[in-house]
Amino acid sequence: MDKETIAKALQFRDDRDWKQYHNPKDLALSISLEAAELLEIFQWRSSEEGEKKRVEIAEELADILIYSISLADRMGFDLDSIILDKLRKNGEKYPVDLARGSRDKYDELKRAQEEKE
Repeated sequence: MDKETIAKALQFRDDRDWKQYHNPKDLALSISLEAAELLEIFQWRSSEEGEKKRVEIAEELADILIYSISLADRMGFDLDSIILDKLRKNGEKYPVDLARGSRDKYDELKRAQEEKE
């Protein structure tokens, strides 16, 4: 996501004077509610059936991202920095040589590695 897209999302909020309602708790709640709406698309359907609802998935994902941008802005987070930091941390927890092709959690990967040693 580029800086222009982020700026447009924030400008949309600011043009409507909604920032006053965007406290961290309510933004986190809104992210969770939108994520639930995304899940609802897949409810009682196979993954393949759900994936056919591309327009609905895109709209719910956009809502999640827009609220996430607003929360990052409210908290003073730089999106690039927090994403890169999290990727670095996940890279340490899930090294490529252990995690490639595996869906195991990091503690299971670590345990399996220790057992091999």
